[in-house]
Amino acid sequence: MIISTTEQNKWQEGKCTDKTGIKLSFGNKKQSIRGFGTCFSELGAIALDKLSKEDKKAFLDELFDKDKANFNYCRTPMGASDFATDFYSYNETDGDYEMKNFSIERDKKYLLPLIKEALSRQSDMQMFASPWCPPLWLKTRKVYSSGIFNATDENFKAYALYFRKYVDAYHKEGVPLIHIHPQNEPCSNQIFPSCVWSGEMLTRFIGYYLGKALEGSGVDIFFGTINGPEGDDRWPISRYYQYLGTAMQDENARKYIKGVGYQWAGKWSLFSTADDYPELEMIQTESECGNGDNSWDQMLYIYEMIRIYFREGVSAYVYWNIALEGDGSSTWGWKQNSLIRVNGNKGTLTPEFYMMKHLSHFVKRGAKYVEVKGEFSSNCVAFENPDGEKILVVSNPHRTEKTITIEEKSYLLPARSVNTVVIK
Repeated sequence: MIISTTEQNKWQEGKCTDKTGIKLSFGNKKQSIRGFGTCFSELGAIALDKLSKEDKKAFLDELFDKDKANFNYCRTPMGASDFATDFYSYNETDGDYEMKNFSIERDKKYLLPLIKEALSRQSDMQMFASPWCPPLWLKTRKVYSSGIFNATDENFKAYALYFRKYVDAYHKEGVPLIHIHPQNEPCSNQIFPSCVWSGEMLTRFIGYYLGKALEGSGVDIFFGTINGPEGDDRWPISRYYQYLGTAMQDENARKYIKGVGYQWAGKWSLFSTADDYPELEMIQTESECGNGDNSWDQMLYIYEMIRIYFREGVSAYVYWNIALEGDGSSTWGWKQNSLIRVNGNKGTLTPEFYMMKHLSHFVKRGAKYVEVKGEFSSNCVAFENPDGEKILVVSNPHRTEKTITIEEKSYLLPARSVNTVVIK
């Protein structure tokens, strides 16, 4: 069986042929697969709420139902992300080191209702979380954008307690958090909620404060989410060895780090991580988000990124925006792509939704990534499900039809398409 998607025809049964095409073959089985998913946000929830109840239900069914896209590994922000309506944290009471005023009450308006809608459809959901910015009084300057964590002993202790209270509060709400990441993009000062941490600061926080605070919580610590090494003026301070390479050399931090999350330029640290720590689970934590036009070319580019991440050893791939309105602008003015685009009270599934579904619908948790060999293999990712079923996802970025042959069967790949071949 083959399912094909082109810009004109989405999710159509494809064609087989007797003609021999470009020969491909399966190679070695590699890492186990955890899953695929998306990220929750306030703006995503607000966009979906603009739809009728019937349409909102239908779109959420498309994303999370097991017989549809089957998203089962998702991300949520701890406090404000760049797709919140404004800045907030869970405790803005200066000097509240005992976190007496900690509260997730705000999340009960947008984030938690959307998460619970997803959970009602996906019984196998696993989730992780990371903050974009700590409470302002824990930074060197009281600003939500840019700035640095104020790395004092009492601040580390308070922030570790903040994490534990968050985990416990979300578990009480029935949210299956399994991983926590200490900071989103610690290499970057941004105009939206952000906070810079050095690798040494993260090492100290994890090894001597956060690890202890989360003991017995049922939640693991994943290092990240790392967005370096960057190729711009951040290059001297964002190298692999300055982040994970530093943390894993510290015995106290290393015993708590169960995995690492990479996004954006973090993809250039994948091979170093696999070389140094092959036992460490790697995940992709945020798909590169485009410029809001949801173009077919951007979809084909994201497919290339998916291949890079899985080829280098990740166990999961997480798309960024679940849904956005209009041109996809964030609160801070950056236009981005999404799985669902909402205009007025109407929603549309975007090309990147179908690209993700070509993987998530077919690849089951516990599958193994499988190498593909042959001259068209640079366009392929493959998996073997626990029941032995093989899944080959292959793009054809060319402007002409191609034919591939694998395991003695041939398949037609339409021009500029994404395709899934299922081999029983």
